[in-house]
Amino acid sequence: METPTVRPARRGTDFSEELQTKGWYHSFDLPDGTHIEGIIPLHALRWRWSQYPIPADLTGKRLLDTGAWDGWLSFEAERRGAEVLAIDCVEIPTFLEIHRKLASRVDYRVLDFYELTEAGIGTFDYVLFLGILYHLKHPLLALEMVCALTTDTAIVESFVTDGDTWRQRTGDVPTMEFYETDELGNQLDNWIGPSVGCLLALCRAAGFARVELLFAGGNQGAAACYRKWEPVENRLQDPPELIAVANTRTTGINFSTRKEHYISCWFRTKQENVTREQLRFEVGGFGVPALFVRHEPDGAWLGNFRLPPGLRSGWNDVRLRFADSDFGQTLRIAVDMPVQPGAVKLGGACDGNNFVKNTVTLHERGWISAWVQGLPENCDRDNIRVLLDSTRLAIEFVGDEDADGNRQINAIVPGNTEKGEHLLTVECAGVRSEALGIQVTAP
Repeated sequence: METPTVRPARRGTDFSEELQTKGWYHSFDLPDGTHIEGIIPLHALRWRWSQYPIPADLTGKRLLDTGAWDGWLSFEAERRGAEVLAIDCVEIPTFLEIHRKLASRVDYRVLDFYELTEAGIGTFDYVLFLGILYHLKHPLLALEMVCALTTDTAIVESFVTDGDTWRQRTGDVPTMEFYETDELGNQLDNWIGPSVGCLLALCRAAGFARVELLFAGGNQGAAACYRKWEPVENRLQDPPELIAVANTRTTGINFSTRKEHYISCWFRTKQENVTREQLRFEVGGFGVPALFVRHEPDGAWLGNFRLPPGLRSGWNDVRLRFADSDFGQTLRIAVDMPVQPGAVKLGGACDGNNFVKNTVTLHERGWISAWVQGLPENCDRDNIRVLLDSTRLAIEFVGDEDADGNRQINAIVPGNTEKGEHLLTVECAGVRSEALGIQVTAP
């Protein structure tokens, strides 16, 4: 078998000897007038910071610096007023040295990157994710974690394969190289090399609302990744009318952040044509881009979206606008909420067409409407079971709770159901009602 070749440029990104000689990666001017010259000169660090869309005054803001190394960026954020958490996978003695000399209050912790979501560190207005991505075996998972930790903006920098030659061309498929051993920089912990287009695509797929290229050159690329949509500058049209939202997989209103869940969104608009680039969908205050949009036969529009990372448990507001409109009305979805029914009580049922009590008349099929008490607020078509004897019926509608605590549930009775007496029960999260006798008749 022919041994694959490795581009010399990939091998040449090794600065380990220079680092060993200098001992410092970042450069510093210290309060006592001394200067430390690292691999990255001070003017380059300052220029780098100037490219980031981060406010000059960070008072009252939290910032996370992942892979802080010597810590210049951490200490710069602290100087600007931020509460800073700096992490690295090993303790860096040079960071501790500068921390002491600056009398810094930066919180410095040794954590593996994949430990962050379980470390109880909370969320951050700004996250610096610089020079980390290509060191990780699971790049998209890592970016989803960064997204979940960010409430405003994350800065993502990475090795890229085409920093000098990259051009954005519509329709190009993003590419990423994989390094099995030491093909990149002679380092065993360098795993991937994305193209610039792939870096941007990964950030979008991770759940950020907007992703903007900050710079690309040599073997480096950087992107600003925003959790919020841009402000509306010109309100040129009415907002879309949001009709309904549902879990694409289950058709219910419940979602889990531990699963690959997508949101289907139905809306109406006076616009004749709608593109996914026009849509500004928001869940729990976080923007998320549209995956596709299509015109439905009934005149409504359907858009699909990923569930964005970092949502709080409980009810989350959902709303939609165009790039040039305000948001329309707000609906809700349940995120990571347990389904906890009370005593499920079947209060009555009737034919869904003629409303005859405790009866279903079959044509090609039949409809039954039932009124049920004891169902939790986040019950939906996925976690409710309507059973006719042992046959589970397909649920078409679950209504809101009325003044008496009843919810109306409409279900389809198959056309081949045997005529005669049957038992109707309703179940939610393992709690089942008492049975109600139903007569299935011919028309």
